[in-house]
Amino acid sequence: MRNEARAVWFTSPESVAIRSLPLCPVEEGEVLVRSTYSGVSPGTEMLAYRGELDPDLPIDETIAALSGTFRYPFRFGYSVVGVVEQSRSSISEGTQVFAFHPHQDRFSVAAADLIPMDGFRARQATLFPLVETAFQITLDAGLEAGDRVTIMGLGPVGALTALLMARSGVDVIGVDPLPWRRAALEAVGQDGLRVVALESVRASAEAESWTPVKVVIEASGNPDAASLGLRLLSHEGTLMVASWYGTRDVAMPLGREFHRRRLSITSTQVSTIPARLAGEWDKLRRRAAVAELMAELPLSLFATHTFPFESASEAYAAIHHQREGLVHAALAYG
Repeated sequence: MRNEARAVWFTSPESVAIRSLPLCPVEEGEVLVRSTYSGVSPGTEMLAYRGELDPDLPIDETIAALSGTFRYPFRFGYSVVGVVEQSRSSISEGTQVFAFHPHQDRFSVAAADLIPMDGFRARQATLFPLVETAFQITLDAGLEAGDRVTIMGLGPVGALTALLMARSGVDVIGVDPLPWRRAALEAVGQDGLRVVALESVRASAEAESWTPVKVVIEASGNPDAASLGLRLLSHEGTLMVASWYGTRDVAMPLGREFHRRRLSITSTQVSTIPARLAGEWDKLRRRAAVAELMAELPLSLFATHTFPFESASEAYAAIHHQREGLVHAALAYG
């Protein structure tokens, strides 16, 4: 068995390369995972790809495999599905698992950090962290059946959030400028879900013909979207920002309308459970709920593109340049 692995390294803005690194031995309580697919995050990961993150920012202090900072070169990624090749734990060899780990063909990891994924198609299982993020957004929003929400940005997180909310009886308007993203969500055929083009929404807001909503969720990653989101809210409405804009500036109109209409702006993210929900939810319960949801959701509609691991640079470029038809991309390991 070879004692080295291959991983995707972010080497400079808009540049990635596959490099070798030593493969750590499997210690007690650990397993060796052979990767089959790894999903590429169209949000945070693309900020890293474009060089739009503070280089001294820790990658993720809550996940052991994501140590270090965003200073080049670094490894990143957090959605690997693979098979246990060697085990010194209670997890049997041959088990399909999910790991929050950078893109890498083989790696050792603590068994406690893995999520069993037997019974799921490996490619679709790479969407697990995006479904988890969408689920957390629905918890943070706290909307009830009959409430109205607008979701700006129908990448996988926005689309999945729209779908989960509509399934719970919320009246959802999904907004995106890209026709293939809108088409992917429309193909679900979910009651209570309407999909519209960004320009149509902007024109309605400018003509003051837009019917205000209680909550706007900004999941587009576009810094300009937050400003439009405020204009779509009803009195005392809330703009929930799911996007991370990295080092890019965000201009927000916080003048007369913001104050007189008592609007609120809040963030929503998945790394932690908010204090008001901590008595009911923890990460283990949330992940169990997400695994159940994944068995019900039409994930194949969003898992649109797969690239060979060796063609990682093509995958990132395709996402960056918004290749037609692409909603979610993953790397496939031979």
